[in-house]
Amino acid sequence: MAADHVLGDAHAKLTLLEYGDYECPACIQAEPLMQHLVDTHRGRLRIVFRHFPLVEVHPNAELAAEAAEAAAAQGQFWPMHHLLFAQAHHLKPAALVGYAQSLGLDMNRFNAEMGDRIYTQRIQIHRRAGERCGLRATPAFFLNGKAVDVSIGFEKLDEAVRAALKMA
Repeated sequence: MAADHVLGDAHAKLTLLEYGDYECPACIQAEPLMQHLVDTHRGRLRIVFRHFPLVEVHPNAELAAEAAEAAAAQGQFWPMHHLLFAQAHHLKPAALVGYAQSLGLDMNRFNAEMGDRIYTQRIQIHRRAGERCGLRATPAFFLNGKAVDVSIGFEKLDEAVRAALKMA
């Protein structure tokens, strides 16, 4: 999908797609593993992140996703992404502005884009794609298009990546 955010080698044999929410406790827990997987399997695995804010239970998740998109427009998606997960309990609008400033973003542009909510549609495109896959909760992972069940622990994700790499 054109609105995807990709980390890792574009020609990697494996693609791990995550649907996530910046306020989701399980997504916050999964973030270090995602970073570990990228670092450990450099060149063989790429990570794709799509927004799936659960606004019904996480009131700041959608605005945080929009802040990530505003940062992406200035080439800073992944730094903002990592910062949002690191500060997931502090995602009110003033905090988001502070994170943008700490990344050295053009604040006039960031504030204008956030004020106009120009990334809401992109977030909804991600969410609708997840809903078409039957998603109702986060995080959700797909390895080369196949769902990976992490309901009993994130070690299943690591195991799935290792197994797929042996087959690739």
